[in-house]
Amino acid sequence: MQEVNCLAIANVYFQKDEVKETHRQQEKSGAEDQDLVALSMSAFDQMVAATMGFRPRSGQREMAQRIALALHGVSLGDHEHPDTAIAVIQAGTGVGKSAAYLSTTVAMALHRKTRVVVSTATVALQEQLMTKDLPALAEALEVPFVYALAKGRGRYVCKLKLERLAGPSNDDIDDLLGFDDDTPASVATFTKSFKGHHNAEERRTQLYETLTSALAAGSWNGDRDSLSEPPDSQDWGTIAAERHTCTVRHCPLFRDCSYYNARTLLSQAQVIVANHDLVLSSLGKHALPDPENCLMVFDEGHHLPAVALDQFASEMNLTSLRWLDKLPGMLLEVAEKLGVSITQDVTTLAYQLKAALHDVSRMAMDMVQESSTGYDVVHRFPNGVLPEVLTDPMTLIQGHSRGLLSALSALGAEIKRRLKEDPSQAAHHSVLYAKLGQMSPKLSSVATTSALLLTHDEQPMAKWLKSDTSAGLVALSANACPIVPGDLLRQHLWSQVRGVVITSASLTTCGSFDYFLGEAGLDDLPQVSALAVSSPFDYSTQGQLVVVETVADPRQVNAYTSEMVTVLLGDLRLVEHGALVLFTSRVQMKVAVDALDGALLDVVLMQGQMSRQRLLSLHVQRIESGLASVIFGLQSFGEGLDLPGLLCETVFIAKLPFASPADPVHEARSEWLKSQGQDPFSQLVVPATGIRLLQWTGRAIRSETDQARVVCYDKRLLTTAYGQRMLQGLPPYARVQRKAE
Repeated sequence: MQEVNCLAIANVYFQKDEVKETHRQQEKSGAEDQDLVALSMSAFDQMVAATMGFRPRSGQREMAQRIALALHGVSLGDHEHPDTAIAVIQAGTGVGKSAAYLSTTVAMALHRKTRVVVSTATVALQEQLMTKDLPALAEALEVPFVYALAKGRGRYVCKLKLERLAGPSNDDIDDLLGFDDDTPASVATFTKSFKGHHNAEERRTQLYETLTSALAAGSWNGDRDSLSEPPDSQDWGTIAAERHTCTVRHCPLFRDCSYYNARTLLSQAQVIVANHDLVLSSLGKHALPDPENCLMVFDEGHHLPAVALDQFASEMNLTSLRWLDKLPGMLLEVAEKLGVSITQDVTTLAYQLKAALHDVSRMAMDMVQESSTGYDVVHRFPNGVLPEVLTDPMTLIQGHSRGLLSALSALGAEIKRRLKEDPSQAAHHSVLYAKLGQMSPKLSSVATTSALLLTHDEQPMAKWLKSDTSAGLVALSANACPIVPGDLLRQHLWSQVRGVVITSASLTTCGSFDYFLGEAGLDDLPQVSALAVSSPFDYSTQGQLVVVETVADPRQVNAYTSEMVTVLLGDLRLVEHGALVLFTSRVQMKVAVDALDGALLDVVLMQGQMSRQRLLSLHVQRIESGLASVIFGLQSFGEGLDLPGLLCETVFIAKLPFASPADPVHEARSEWLKSQGQDPFSQLVVPATGIRLLQWTGRAIRSETDQARVVCYDKRLLTTAYGQRMLQGLPPYARVQRKAE
């Protein structure tokens, strides 16, 4: 009994010691957390103090403080129940959000000996971060750090391919050059007989020889973007680095590989700038730091849902199948050179696969032609259900493609095994692996797409056929895509991250974060906090929102476009300096261009007329010379375009920027929402349009001294309930109503 009491007393004291130690650890952790917050804010203060001509912005400090408080306690590395945080911050134009998130996250990462991945949606923002913001931060902080830009493999040359293409003819790599296997025979034959074919061959030969010489001289590092003139995409595609054709360390030129040398430099960087596509496509592949071991920032974060849908969409070509004629011969040739046998009858499988694809192609063409009299058609399957007539041939396609993919994968594994065992044969085996790799994406797309088309479960899916004549002949494809981006992001991204900042100037729509949080899969997650930081600009005195009331209803497309263009041209004659006109379609823009008279033709620069960079440069030159200049643009010019001061005194919006209702994914989402008893127009269309409208109007005022107008010709912005909802999400411009004249 006495022993028990002693044991009990000992346990009590032990528990008390545990409690005391726990309190000490908590106090220590709390103190460290507060130190980390203070450290991050000190870095922020250092950066803004070092900024020439800086004006204090309360919103910028509020943003920095929210980031520091949200991320200071996140768990990195292996934890059974990690602490995570996702800070969603809308920062209006002029807040200076890059300085706020860079200073705080980089200081925090350096202290915790981890890294920061900053992801963007546009090249323009990447360039700003790499050439302006990060150099400024590196200059301001006392602790040095390395930053680098991450790019996909396709931006780098494969030196093995280039060496063989630029050198003497080699039977092993004949397939690497010439016409794409997907090019229909009639087109290839016609093009080869055309006199320009020899010019194309000469161009390629000269390009490859020039690049080889530049590599040998050390004047080029293998990065496509560092070339003074970008090469033709088809010419580059032949020599670009690819995952499917790469043997990594077993390649005889691995030590000199442009892509892996860039990866080595990337591994030494504490701050990595990437894009949303690369971040999502790299998950689980270790091309970038693992999300659980770093801090992440998604700038231009409103693009994430759309990027997620693109990443998980799948397509297979139904009309260009010549590669299947070559596939069995290539597999048997590789097997023979390896001295192994293939268990599958690949010749029969390829024949049966092509026959099944032809069957689906024939039935698909009938379906497309029933849908429309034209050839550029999208035919969507209602409710994501594959027609019964396509089920059996699609099942055959699935089975045959998997059989061939199994044979191809087995040969690839055998090549890798031999590369490890006998490095002296690396060159020969690398070429064999590259041959397999050329076929792998084509075969994988067939296997993946057919599997998705046959899938019928709780995951809602868009499925459709598409015919396209842009290449001169009818190309037919079958497509499948999940339609709930939030589910994809929650499953593949948010389940892995530890500390994240998502920011943009347009995360709210109609005055609420609800739409974005739902689209991004962040609603109902306890680790998510949201903050809206107002722009420092005084929109009520710096800008006007003019809504023009046309007689024609915007839904009466032809009548409205005709009237809108007439009023627009009258307004353009009054432009003294710079202006931007944003259209919702190429057809609409063409109507306006065709209506221009001689005087306005000299003033207008149209998107697509020349490269974006050259067009903007010419626009600036005109304004600086005292001339008027007007840019005509589409959606891509409604975002990320920075034209301060006289460069853009007026933004003309031809029509509210609703997305095309014919988009198959949009149609499928609307259909699915209706089946759930919800209103797709109110829940999907209006908020999505509100975000685009916020971006478009944001091209007007870019600095504290700007004076600019936004002129919208769509009266629905004032006369409808949904227009009023969109207005709630716009800055507080002084509003003016005007009758069309």
